Amino acid sequence: MKLRLFYCIIFSLISFTSFSQNKIEVKAVFDIENKQIKISQTIHYHNTSQDELQTIYLNDWNNSFATKKTPLAIRIADEYKNDFHLAKNEDRGFSVITSIKQNNEDLIYKQLKNQIDVIKVELKTPLKPNDTYTIQLEYLVQIPNAKFTGYGITDSGDLNLRYWYITPAIYNGEWQYYSNKNLDDLFVPKSEVLLQIEHPNGYALTSELDTSNIIQLTNKQIVNLKGENRINNKLFLSKKSDFKTLQADDLAIVSNINDEGLEIIDKVLITEKITKFIFNNLGTYPHKRLLLTQIDYDKDPVYGLNFLPSFVQLYPNHFQYELRLLKIALHNYLENTLLVNPRKEQWLLDGIQIYYLMSYVEEHYPNMKFLGSIADFWGVRSFHASDMKFNDKYILAFMLMARTNRDQPLAMQKDSLLKFNKNIANKYKAGVGLKYLDDFVNSDIVENSIESFLSENKLIPTSAKDFEIYIKSKTNKDINWFFNDYLTTRKKIDFKIRKVIKTEDSITLTIKNKRKNSMPVSLYSLNNDSIVSKIWVENINKNKTLTIPRNDANKLVLNYNSVIPEINLRDNWKSLKGYFFNNKPLQFRLFQDIEDPNYNQVFFMPIVEFNNIYDGFTLGGKLYNKTLLRKLFNYKIAPRYSLKSRTITGSAAVSKNHYFENSNLYYINYGISAGYSSYAEDLFVSKIVPIIQFHFRQYDDFRSNKRKSLFLRYVNINRDKDDNNILTSSEPNYNIVNLRYINSNDNLIHFKKWYTDFQVGKKFSKLAFNYEYRRLFESNRQLNIRAFSGAFLKNNTNSNSPYFSFALDRPTDYLFDYNYLGRSEDEGIFSQQYIEAEGGFKSKLDTPFANQWITTLNASTTLWKYVLAYGDIGLVKNKHKPANFVYDSGIRINLVTDYFEIYLPIYSNLGWEIGQPNYDQRIRFKFTVDPQSLLGLFRRRWY
Repeated sequence: MKLRLFYCIIFSLISFTSFSQNKIEVKAVFDIENKQIKISQTIHYHNTSQDELQTIYLNDWNNSFATKKTPLAIRIADEYKNDFHLAKNEDRGFSVITSIKQNNEDLIYKQLKNQIDVIKVELKTPLKPNDTYTIQLEYLVQIPNAKFTGYGITDSGDLNLRYWYITPAIYNGEWQYYSNKNLDDLFVPKSEVLLQIEHPNGYALTSELDTSNIIQLTNKQIVNLKGENRINNKLFLSKKSDFKTLQADDLAIVSNINDEGLEIIDKVLITEKITKFIFNNLGTYPHKRLLLTQIDYDKDPVYGLNFLPSFVQLYPNHFQYELRLLKIALHNYLENTLLVNPRKEQWLLDGIQIYYLMSYVEEHYPNMKFLGSIADFWGVRSFHASDMKFNDKYILAFMLMARTNRDQPLAMQKDSLLKFNKNIANKYKAGVGLKYLDDFVNSDIVENSIESFLSENKLIPTSAKDFEIYIKSKTNKDINWFFNDYLTTRKKIDFKIRKVIKTEDSITLTIKNKRKNSMPVSLYSLNNDSIVSKIWVENINKNKTLTIPRNDANKLVLNYNSVIPEINLRDNWKSLKGYFFNNKPLQFRLFQDIEDPNYNQVFFMPIVEFNNIYDGFTLGGKLYNKTLLRKLFNYKIAPRYSLKSRTITGSAAVSKNHYFENSNLYYINYGISAGYSSYAEDLFVSKIVPIIQFHFRQYDDFRSNKRKSLFLRYVNINRDKDDNNILTSSEPNYNIVNLRYINSNDNLIHFKKWYTDFQVGKKFSKLAFNYEYRRLFESNRQLNIRAFSGAFLKNNTNSNSPYFSFALDRPTDYLFDYNYLGRSEDEGIFSQQYIEAEGGFKSKLDTPFANQWITTLNASTTLWKYVLAYGDIGLVKNKHKPANFVYDSGIRINLVTDYFEIYLPIYSNLGWEIGQPNYDQRIRFKFTVDPQSLLGLFRRRWY
């Protein structure tokens, strides 16, 4: 009787385990020629909650490619990539569901509004707690082109698949579903996965699942794959597979990551080295195979290894390959075993990944420099950058965002982060934060806790809150600052040593916390470069005074090991030798360097420029204090010798920045600049401009491109008088007060920008309004509209000179704002330079200026690819004359919008221009060589 009871209990446990396990069975027939997969699927989903479910949700992320209005399409466009928006319909994927059944009865289902990659299904009978639903699906998958996200069908016909079949959404008290946004963060329950793949011969199949059976037929192959406790569903079908399998201990590493041509023995040794490190720190991997792909690496590279051309070798080949393999191995290991919601709690996955990436370099490459092999080159080793360790780059990259007020909280949802923060800054801040916490708690408690947390929660649904509770249980120290301030806010870290009173036996000092946070700081006592003591100072509310033993110390330093991501290290030390030694010495450096907090750095950079045809090439130098990380106070002095005008020209500027964190007003800049250069042959102009700028954004949505700015400046111009040029004023020297308000929303699909400008001079005042709109339609046609209106409120200037007048096609630029190559030219190629301002016309008409008012409308639309048709109309009003109606039209060749364009006039008030003499002189061009402007092409994709 007891034996029978024992067998009944065992049978019940086995039955409960098998039925409580989620299970996904997929039969997929691949029609690669038509880019389709026909799928028959069964989903068994166990309700682990205490709620009864009337409806369920399914993830159909392949359908996120279906239209140009899905969250995925919008996300791609937000980052200024137009390949998806411009793609042909056959290149975008979709899913067509033919049936969803339960017990052979059709279920009612629908796609969510504005989320067509999520399916809501009404169950026939409610799903009770601890029960399992079973549904059958029949659907067709159209495979998207791989150029959009890396996954899909390549131009060579290979298949890189992820999220290619439908999966159940998780319910843990509330439904956890969201749309695909190319973040590779689908949140699904672990399941037993059974795949039956039927594909044409000639393709090699690669998957992390185990192969259970292969059936070879005449023209096709049927492969059965299976896996327990899986959340990933990557599958690769390749005509010529570049995946290699390396066996290390009990784990097979399957990879096609670029190996830099290493020998097989080197790759085996590196793989074993990495596997041993992961097993020692994260525990054994629960599956037999770990799949690492080049796609994974391209999406999450080792930044610093990839910013130079391939022929420049900063690091040994094996080191580069080693770090690539390790980074992706850590990422995929954690992604497959640490079951947190990756959309909401990505910081935990990222933090652990970067933490161990840093630990690996500390352990195996403690002397590796940030600049690698060139750090010891003559000329390079004098730079502070050459002193930086490889791991110093993590704080540096985060500071690039923190110093520009673009950083975002680590706990913020992943799809709300700027691209730079998602890919780099937040990942690094998370890893550095765990190092900071580890150093504070000490005794390897954090490191051991991470290891044991991963081991105890492997393949068990968990959360960042569970991690917090676990870490707190392992230490008696107060670490609420990490979870309350460091993770969930944008609060910066900045400490300063203020007062120091020393005796022979003790030191009394005051530490100032310059920011409102509760984070601790380490205090070191040094004797020259030897550490005498180290303590952690906590709970610094504004100021904290403490007394410590002197112990022969001659210097006090906060955050000496730089483990704390502190925004300013320049006031972290005090010498005990006397006041004089607390002054930082000047340090002169050739070329810009990374900030060295121990010096007042001054940089010198040789300059070779071509700014205009009157000065020609200019040779000179720039003396400045700007480092790689932005400072609050900046100055620049740039004298130059102009080879053509044979004159000393140049510029100088000084400015101060103020940043505000939790406000729409996020940035104020004020300063003064001055310049001296040629504006015509043997004629020079000096310009002095004090200015203050206010910049606004949506503080709760950094991804929004909505920006507002207010500029107030006083422009002082002194020119050599030119009596031979009608475009110059009889008054060569003048002062103008200029106020401008700008409102913009710069997006790829919808671009809107308007500004209003007010100017007051001695003899005139004027008001102008400018509006721009661009639209990229689903048909790939682009529409550009610009409207400009300007009027003089007062105009007592010389009526014979149009110098201060509104211009129809080529502004006189009396404020000297535009980068004219030949601003005083009225014929020749340099007179054909086009700058879109004021009237915005391309043809040079008989009424080029307006001294009373002007209103114009400029429009262009796509004809074919980068070729557009343009047309301009307007009214030009001069004093004592009737308003003139003006118009022109032509072809616009848009090579790089706003940077390099060509305008070919066709018809205007002048008639058919294309058939008139000297047509080549009527062609206009827009050309920008300003590095800061060109850098905007990069910034708008990342920031």
